Amino acid sequence: MEKASYLEYFQQMATALKSELLTHQLEVAAVTYRDAVVLKLYRASWANPLQDPLTAETRIFFSVWTKEQPLKEQKLFYNIHALKLRKLPGYAIESRKFADAFRKSFRHFAHHWPNVRTNFGPLTLMEGWVETSTESLSYQALGLARNFPEIAPLIDNALAAFKR
Repeated sequence: MEKASYLEYFQQMATALKSELLTHQLEVAAVTYRDAVVLKLYRASWANPLQDPLTAETRIFFSVWTKEQPLKEQKLFYNIHALKLRKLPGYAIESRKFADAFRKSFRHFAHHWPNVRTNFGPLTLMEGWVETSTESLSYQALGLARNFPEIAPLIDNALAAFKR
């Protein structure tokens, strides 16, 4: 896989999603992380307000991602990460309790997410994958991204329980 060409492809998907996600107060960006190309969806309120929400030490984000080996296996991955939430200003969050609260609510939506698992530590709230190919990559990635606004309020609800 040529990372630069896939990054451009993901940037086109981010552009296509931008106005659609704004109605849900979500932002989108295409980035690289290590050897993966990633489509990230997030809210600025889910990150430390003094830092860039894409790179903040404390943040929550949904991502759709791939790299060379998963593409060979015809897989596209997705997940939600919650990083260092104990440092989120205005909240008193215990990461494991936050993850449990999110996952309890998420159970009602899990059937909408193929091959999803939630049996991770508190940093990965959920993770799954879909079968894909080069031809269906855009369709699959956009479908996952468009499915996320349905569960984004679960993050807000879980955060609200820890507001100071």
